[in-house]
Amino acid sequence: MGSHATSRRAPPPPNFRAVGDNRPVTPNFTIDPGGADAPYEQLRAQIAGRARSGALPVGHRLPTVRALAEELGLAANTVAKAYRALEGDGVIETRGRNGTFVAAAGDAAERRVAAAAAHFAAEARRLGVGEDAARGAVEDALRVAYGKD
Repeated sequence: MGSHATSRRAPPPPNFRAVGDNRPVTPNFTIDPGGADAPYEQLRAQIAGRARSGALPVGHRLPTVRALAEELGLAANTVAKAYRALEGDGVIETRGRNGTFVAAAGDAAERRVAAAAAHFAAEARRLGVGEDAARGAVEDALRVAYGKD
């Protein structure tokens, strides 16, 4: 009696390649062996950035440690270290044998930064450092961290 509505899948986010059955495949990650950052940090930064931007959507299944290590020509321990750091940051979550997925807590990084800032402020006050000096220390640290010195 009723008609069946045809449901269409939304197109995959940018930077995805589609395989035959239309499942999105993880975007290519690149590692610069001569880069200033260690390979695990390069991978961690790429995954975190793509998760924040939505290029890796919440719930997206990431490759296994072994598969990604093989694809990138890295040791499995290097990829595992990046995944552990990302899990600690709340960017990804491991669901046992089901795999590793982009976590729903998109603002986990902001919460951790806010907590670190609160800890810093409390420590500066405890040490008797004035607000202007504490603020200056943070601004100096940010300039160095973001390469603006």
